[in-house]
Amino acid sequence: MELSQLKFLISSDGQRLLRETAQNPINDDNHLQIASQLRQRLNPETAQSVVEIVMLRQLGLKKYSRAAEMFFTRPALEQASAEPVAIYRAQRFADAGFSLVADLGCSIGGDALALTAHADVVGIDCDLLRLVMARENARVYGHGERFFPLRADLMELPPIPCKAFFFDPARRDESGKRLKSVALYRPSMTVADRWLDRVPHAAVKISPGVDYDELPPDAEVEFISLKGAVKEAVLWYGDFHRGNKRRATLLPGEHSLSTADYLSPNVPVTPPSAFLYEPDGAVIRAHLVQTLARQINATLLDAHIAYLTADKRLDTPFARCYTVEGWFPFQLKRLRQYLRERRVGLLTIKKRGSPLRPQALEKQLRLRGDQQRTLFLTQVNGRHTVIITHDN
Repeated sequence: MELSQLKFLISSDGQRLLRETAQNPINDDNHLQIASQLRQRLNPETAQSVVEIVMLRQLGLKKYSRAAEMFFTRPALEQASAEPVAIYRAQRFADAGFSLVADLGCSIGGDALALTAHADVVGIDCDLLRLVMARENARVYGHGERFFPLRADLMELPPIPCKAFFFDPARRDESGKRLKSVALYRPSMTVADRWLDRVPHAAVKISPGVDYDELPPDAEVEFISLKGAVKEAVLWYGDFHRGNKRRATLLPGEHSLSTADYLSPNVPVTPPSAFLYEPDGAVIRAHLVQTLARQINATLLDAHIAYLTADKRLDTPFARCYTVEGWFPFQLKRLRQYLRERRVGLLTIKKRGSPLRPQALEKQLRLRGDQQRTLFLTQVNGRHTVIITHDN
């Protein structure tokens, strides 16, 4: 999309056309027909821009409550934080009381929308198209007067006079492939280092799959999960640092577990007991499985596997609990017989530390029956084991 096309879409005529086009969802069946109708009224490039924005707004509803009025590019929407995550993170800025925040690499304004609810925000990006989108999106959320776009190259721009900043570097290359190392982020993480020399209070968004060896020693790292899916990690500096090295936070609900909780010797390894716990991915990524085990009085099934077991059930938001029905060293024939005797025809297979492929195993089991179970393929003290459970 070109800037001239975006300017048309922002105009009253463009907005009206977007609303008309969005009256019926665009899908694979009607996409070409709608585009053809628009080309009778607009040049091909502008017609395509209308279709693109309407379709991205449809997708954006999974992330933003007001996506039906917002402007996106596909890469920006894919990489933007979901609204609940941005709101949660912005609350730390609000609690600290900063009145001016710099949003480095603001893109279409995904985080600025939450930050402007509490402070004036200078949104900095080198992409003029995305900056204009960010300005319009801030208006959609009623905070347009608190968003100040600044087009600049962060590799060259010196830190501006403010007390706090948020930095969200691109974590994918030009082809859309995820970048595994923080050293490959664009702009470089040296931007954050340079700003921290002048602006000590900061949050830096990174990939949740970050290599622990790349984590800076002076930051608190928080892994954030939304509705059971790990979405991102954040490095907190200055007044945002709460004195812990690692934190796992689950949204909604803002349930948080940190390295300061339940300090004690290592958790023992035992065979499966009455209940099996599957920790949330944020707990696993934050290396807080043993911390969770101490909280719920559980033990490990294996020293290197993130499953827990306990004699008594304690409800926790940090893990899903299953009732253990049976377990034994993995043998296909024995497992098939076990499931057939119990008429199990519906099976959910989970694995951790097992070389087996769930889909291939399910075909080999040739299930028959109306009962349902959840099967865990894992290791118990280093031995390949199958654990049969049912949901509580």
